[in-house]
Amino acid sequence: MKDFARALRQAWRYWPALTVALLCSLGVAALWGANIAAIFPIIETTLHGESLQTWNQKRLEKAEHSLANHKAKILELQKRRAAAADSETKRELGFQLDLLQTQIKVENARIYSAERLQPLFERFLPSKPFATVTLIALFVAVATAVKQFLMLCNTMLVSYVSQSIARDVRGRIFDKAISLDRPAFDSQGISGFTAHITHTTDMLATGITNFYGGAVTEPLRILACLGGAWMISWRLTLASLIFAPLAAFLILFLNRRIRALSLRILDRSMGFHHVMLEVFNSLLTVQANTMEDFERKRFAESTGHIRRIAMKAAFYHALSSPVTELLGMGMMCTGVIVSGYLVINQETHIFGIPMCERPMSITLVTVFFAMLIGAADPLRKLSSVITGVNNGMAAAGLLYPMLEIKSYLVEATNPKPLPSPHERIEFRGVHFSYDGIQKVLENVDLTIARGDHLAIVGPNGGGKSTLINLLCRFYDPHYGEVLFDGVSLRDVTIRDLRSRIALVTQQTELFNETILHNIRYGRWDATNEEIIAAARLARADAFISAFPEGYQTVVGPNGHRLSGGQRQRIALARAFLRNAEILILDEATSQIDVESEKLIHEALSEFGQDRTLIMITHRESTLSLATKIVRLENGRMETVPIALRAA
Repeated sequence: MKDFARALRQAWRYWPALTVALLCSLGVAALWGANIAAIFPIIETTLHGESLQTWNQKRLEKAEHSLANHKAKILELQKRRAAAADSETKRELGFQLDLLQTQIKVENARIYSAERLQPLFERFLPSKPFATVTLIALFVAVATAVKQFLMLCNTMLVSYVSQSIARDVRGRIFDKAISLDRPAFDSQGISGFTAHITHTTDMLATGITNFYGGAVTEPLRILACLGGAWMISWRLTLASLIFAPLAAFLILFLNRRIRALSLRILDRSMGFHHVMLEVFNSLLTVQANTMEDFERKRFAESTGHIRRIAMKAAFYHALSSPVTELLGMGMMCTGVIVSGYLVINQETHIFGIPMCERPMSITLVTVFFAMLIGAADPLRKLSSVITGVNNGMAAAGLLYPMLEIKSYLVEATNPKPLPSPHERIEFRGVHFSYDGIQKVLENVDLTIARGDHLAIVGPNGGGKSTLINLLCRFYDPHYGEVLFDGVSLRDVTIRDLRSRIALVTQQTELFNETILHNIRYGRWDATNEEIIAAARLARADAFISAFPEGYQTVVGPNGHRLSGGQRQRIALARAFLRNAEILILDEATSQIDVESEKLIHEALSEFGQDRTLIMITHRESTLSLATKIVRLENGRMETVPIALRAA
């Protein structure tokens, strides 16, 4: 609940829209009650064939006559009480006197209201009965149109606020995802962030809409009708609500069950997102190994879990509607029985309990029934509103804790500037493990001077890519330090560090945009001329220009419209455009043909002058670019003499 309350508080940043929406809700409730109350003058005028002025004048005269009778009875009872000898008689007469005093207050209130209404009736209402009915009917029609307009305004304003909060939360989730380090990101995974940005945030928006829309408007409509019934007879209204505590208990129980099931549905939805994204991203592998049936079964199992939980949630949701409807029907039936008894027998008490000060008329009872019916309709709609709020609470319970995930990489509070250009990079006694059990790097010491062309060789799993990850500070070493000119990477900003580095990996990542976009990603303020120059340097301009749309060619998801070699040359062009001090190639030429490799080596030789070049490679031709070679195996490092690099 506290997380959903945070979302509701955030919504008040749009307080002008919510304030107007609240005023619209108040207007809807007032007009809802007024339309029902309009039944009273219509019935009175229709039944008795008289105008409201005449009806009100008779009501005034009747109240004045009753007041005079009550005062006369009081005088008589006071005399009898003074003459009474026994205390029992005095107590009985005292009770009757108190009752008459109450009735006098009621009649005084009637006289007051009648005297205030009479000038208004005479000024604004016609004097003929049919004209009065017509005017009131027109008022009801206009009020209904205004009510619908206010409801539309309320819906649009609340939707604007909820969608704005959803947009804000989606932006925060996206920002959180791209700012987290790898371990923290992996705690949620791509499927988790995808599910939260789409499905979970939609549920939060629905919850906010239901709260500021239905959870405000519907109770106000209920209160407007119950307020009208209360004015007719508060005791009779309380009697009609005798089943309300039981219904409230049942609704509370159902709400808790629905909320718990909503959380389980959201949790399971991340599971099927995981299966779906995993299969789509590895579709070639699935098809190449004829595992379609296996993946279909796995996806069916994950969605089957959601269906079972959703069916339970649907069951409890379906129960909430009958519970609220039974409350409304119980309220109606109780009111009908009690008021029917009072009208038929012209009584003011039932089972010795006072219900009203004077016998109720048929017209008044009809309006009372209408008020109860008017309260029952929003009460019925309230069940779906509560379900939406519960879903929003469940969504908020997942979203806000996720937004508070902290990155394992801590930015320095007082960062130091990195020297530019750097003179040396040092790894001092570096130890690292991904899982805390198996060591990937163990006591690694390495110095890379500015301008060195370092080749890192060794078997797969030896720790080569991990060394690069530590240099780019995708991870921090568990022990030891990585330093630039004696400054620990922990003491500089991540942005400052990575702005000095251009990285090209074996798994080339391209965006489903144009080639121009993908190259410019290395330095967004680059001109088209600089982009073309970088592409020429990476020996990519020739094949790019051969495309009908040239640099405006869209490469497809992750560049699937290009060959592996073409993708790598575009990635190299992006790195060259970055013009960084340090160029890192992680098996970046593994998918390039021999001729292209020669051209790229020429480019690297030209680009690498006075730059630090770090290459992870298994290819002998790439080793020819190296001025220094180290070998990593089982997390331990050794220097390889240049003379032995061919070995």
